[in-house]
Amino acid sequence: MKNLKDILYKVSINQVFGNTNVEVQNIVFDSRKIEKNDVFVAQKGVTVDGHLYIDKAINLGASVIICEDFSIEKKEGVVYVEVADANIALAIMASNFYNNPSEKLSLIGVTGTNGKTTIASLLYQLFKKAGFKVGLLSTVKVLVDEIEFKATHTTPDSVAINSYLDKMLDAGVDYCFMEVSSHGIHQKRTEGLTFAGGIFTNLSHDHLDYHETFAEYRNVKKSFFDSLSKSAFALTNLDDKNGNFMLQNCLANKQTYAVKTLADYKAKILEKQFSGTLLKINDTEVWTKLIGEFNASNLLAIYAVAELLGLEKLEILTIISQLENVSGRFEYVISDDNVTAIVDYAHTPDALKNVLETINDIRTGNENLYTVVGCGGDRDKTKRPKMAHIASQLSNQAIFTSDNPRSENPQTILDEMEVGVSPENYKKTLSILDRKQAIKTACKFSESGDIILIAGKGHENYQEINGVRTHFDDLEEVKNCFNQLKNN
Repeated sequence: MKNLKDILYKVSINQVFGNTNVEVQNIVFDSRKIEKNDVFVAQKGVTVDGHLYIDKAINLGASVIICEDFSIEKKEGVVYVEVADANIALAIMASNFYNNPSEKLSLIGVTGTNGKTTIASLLYQLFKKAGFKVGLLSTVKVLVDEIEFKATHTTPDSVAINSYLDKMLDAGVDYCFMEVSSHGIHQKRTEGLTFAGGIFTNLSHDHLDYHETFAEYRNVKKSFFDSLSKSAFALTNLDDKNGNFMLQNCLANKQTYAVKTLADYKAKILEKQFSGTLLKINDTEVWTKLIGEFNASNLLAIYAVAELLGLEKLEILTIISQLENVSGRFEYVISDDNVTAIVDYAHTPDALKNVLETINDIRTGNENLYTVVGCGGDRDKTKRPKMAHIASQLSNQAIFTSDNPRSENPQTILDEMEVGVSPENYKKTLSILDRKQAIKTACKFSESGDIILIAGKGHENYQEINGVRTHFDDLEEVKNCFNQLKNN
């Protein structure tokens, strides 16, 4: 039990009905999960207004209501607190409820369109290999040192974040690396957290179904850096035109990294193969198992963070040479017939272009490149023709297929993709609704030396159609195809 007064510390309160000097059990924002003596926070969400569920929460045992609308009917024995912003209030209350765990470890946030998962996950690997107890909050999974929890969002809700951080403290964690999404920032899930550092990766076309304009999307990302304290560091990618913009008005220690331009941390690609990349980071060469210019940028960010957090240069480089690919990020398998299949999470135009250009830079040109790609339903529609154009332009054959159609008609999604194909590339494209059949077709088309890219879903092990998720794993599917072709 916690005292409500303590939980409300630093929350912007307009007015109160009842006595706040009471003990409460938990903070809850989903009325279905309310138990006796819980605090119910009524948030005004994108599709649901929590104020409509206040009576239900009280009937289930809520003793405190946090809300933005004080015109609601008050019930005796229940404490009502009107706040300026319920999302911000929830985040601050969650931090207070768990005794502000982010202040007691080094929490590093990674934000940007692409690279968040790779950077956060590789930093976890690096610091783990350096002998520290480490936490990870990512799209793929949540790790409390070595204990794994399933991730449901790129950035979890405020209560979950602080609950995980509290578990990390109990486990003796020194550093936590966290993906910070634009949704998470906009919905104030990171309010009340103390970040020791922030990393900006890049900004490209994504989430415009949510943010409506690119300027809003960019400004939401920037607000994360505006909130960093003087004692934190802000590391930004100068290869991205928005890199310097993120540092404007930022109070933190400003640091930069780049592969293509001058920066505090600089990398150069010396050699690239499908087995790895030879890099020069600042003035020292290092071989890494990771592939592509985008990964050179990711590794440079990782190197910079490790150095900023006090690790020795030689130790950092030694561990970088040992780092393994993150699940679903340029993950590849080679068939007995010497066909290389690459599975990658690339689900934005920029990410798809990066992966295809990386493959094209490494291959000789004598082999064929088949790209299997789709676009998610109920998401930003404007990127569909762009992704189809990129896939057809940079591949010998592009096969358009379903990703996660969700509630949309998958054929409509494919039709909207095909609009982006240039007339000279029509003959290089094929549309197959069923993703399994699309992957099988790419495998059947391919011959020795050829390359198959299966893009969009990466680490995901499900496909969502009409609200129902069924098991589907791109890497698993392509392995099955290779085995079937071998046995035929």
